[in-house]
Amino acid sequence: MSPATAAADDLRAEEEGKGGRSSSRQEEANVLLAVDAAEGGGAWSPVGWFRMLGRELHWSFVAGVVATYGASQGLGGGVMRVASDYYWKDVQRVQPSAAQVYQGVTSIPWMVKPLWGLLTDVLPIAGYRRRPYFVIAGGFMGVVAMLVLSLHSKLHVLFALLALMAGSASVAIADVTIDACVAENSIVHPHLAADMISLNGFCASVGGLIGFSISGFLVHAIGSQINLVFLKGALGMLAIPSALVILAGMMIKDVHMPNFPYELAHMKFVEASRTMMATLKCPEVWRPCVYMYMSLALSVDIQEGMFYWYTDRNAGLSFSEGLIGFIFAVGSVGSLIGVILYQNILKDHSFRSVLCLSQLLLSLSGMLDLILVLRLNLKLGIPDYYFAVIDEGVSKMINRIKWMPLLVLSSKLCPPGIEGTFYALLMSIDNVGLLSGSWAGGLILHVLNITRTEFKNLWAAILIRNAMRLLPLALLFLVPRSDQNSNLLPADLLPEDDGAQYQMDNVELTSLTVDGKSSTGSLHQECKNQDVVENDDDEASLLANRS
Repeated sequence: MSPATAAADDLRAEEEGKGGRSSSRQEEANVLLAVDAAEGGGAWSPVGWFRMLGRELHWSFVAGVVATYGASQGLGGGVMRVASDYYWKDVQRVQPSAAQVYQGVTSIPWMVKPLWGLLTDVLPIAGYRRRPYFVIAGGFMGVVAMLVLSLHSKLHVLFALLALMAGSASVAIADVTIDACVAENSIVHPHLAADMISLNGFCASVGGLIGFSISGFLVHAIGSQINLVFLKGALGMLAIPSALVILAGMMIKDVHMPNFPYELAHMKFVEASRTMMATLKCPEVWRPCVYMYMSLALSVDIQEGMFYWYTDRNAGLSFSEGLIGFIFAVGSVGSLIGVILYQNILKDHSFRSVLCLSQLLLSLSGMLDLILVLRLNLKLGIPDYYFAVIDEGVSKMINRIKWMPLLVLSSKLCPPGIEGTFYALLMSIDNVGLLSGSWAGGLILHVLNITRTEFKNLWAAILIRNAMRLLPLALLFLVPRSDQNSNLLPADLLPEDDGAQYQMDNVELTSLTVDGKSSTGSLHQECKNQDVVENDDDEASLLANRS
């Protein structure tokens, strides 16, 4: 008998002696057995890990993650990244600063994720909360948007932008729906929260590796526009991942509510909004939100400037489409390595330590871009292509390590009943931060006069970006000191263990009591009490960060 199995037996025996049915000790026993089965009593096994997650969380959930993160965001995102970059550069022929802004505009559907989350939480379709949103919005809308974009060779820039936004909205809605399932499972299985985030990252990295690997070939051999006869092309193929999301949506486990009171939907919206606002007023929630936004907004993005320099035939490196796709594919390998490092080494460390380490490494890794632009790599005897590959792999690995604890932190802050809505709200805060960083990068490129053919000030943009990546270190006092396996919400927002088990199948959307002010008021009082207790500690942390 392995140590994990023995420990689980001891926990279950202790729980049976107490007459408990579904306490945290029982949960811990189940997780110990699952870990023992996944690891085979020894080394970590990806196959065993997938089997354990499928057994504990249901196979349809794992399939939904693979379709959403692996096919739609990973593979589809890889193809879209390369194809859209060449689309703006060679088809629409816009400047790097404009392309940077347009890429940010296409991410706007990700900023209204709370709206999609609110719909999935409080407004079932045909009695289902998740399945219809997968099929209709996450699937069919993406198929239509990509086919419209690819079947027209001379779209006006405005209509092209709208089509890309519709495709982005399709991916965002599918993401919100599967994230709601992740948040629900994080409450039922809190010890598997980090594993679920690792599963998301693993699927996205593997899908991105495949997508980037084939994207350069597709753009070069077929072009960024689909052929009207053979229905082929880099953009047209993005309809395939959306079709896989439709299939996963048809299979995913969902609770049927045939007699849902739709006439009370507006009350659910009001109550869910009230619960969200009350939760956001808690220091345990708004402080991490501020940090997440600022850390992403201060990590400015100048990727379009780098891409134009990579592909320029006169002043740049003159990389071909195939080489660009391979470089981005290596970036996906680096992202996958980041997931593995997090899963095996970093997931049991505190939020602050992992975020501090990743932010420092992110700033240092940015110097690789500076070495490449100044051509110092040639003095070291390293060709441009090989150094660009190393640069992309290292930067994506560190970005993934930074992103993983932020996702775990977000999943821990979701109150039960509106998991999809609140997780979407937190993700929209992250996406607003990314958009701010993207537009700030576009502004830097414009101010430094970095155009389609002029790159002499690109080194200065890289230096400014790297310096700004150090600024979030001063805000780490906003992040909880606890480890990534702890519950972070106030006790009033957590399900009770005594008396009945919190089952995902029986999740109530939101309380519909007429007087909802009592629960909200108690939540405010709880937050105030905890704020007073932690005030001195937070002030000490602030002084330590300023010194």
